[in-house]
Amino acid sequence: MNIEHHDLAHEFPEHREKIHHLKLENAHFAKLFDAYHHLTKDVERIEGEDVPVSDVALENQKKERIQLKDQLYAMLVA
Repeated sequence: MNIEHHDLAHEFPEHREKIHHLKLENAHFAKLFDAYHHLTKDVERIEGEDVPVSDVALENQKKERIQLKDQLYAMLVA
C-alpha cells in the first residue's frame, strides 16, 4: 500500500520557513504542531502496517488531524 505523507512540510511547502519560525517562537503553535506530528505518524503507521484498529477509531484520528491542520494553517496565514 502506498501511504501519503501528511506532515506539514508536505502539506504546506510554501510555508516551510514560517512553520520553522512559529515552532521556535510560538508555544501554542509548537504544541499543536507536535500533536499533529504524533497523530500523523500514528495514522500512517496504522495504514502502512495494517494495524488492527476499528474504522471508527481510525476515522476519529483522521478527523482530529484535520482539525489540528486547520488550526495550524490559520496560524500560518494570520
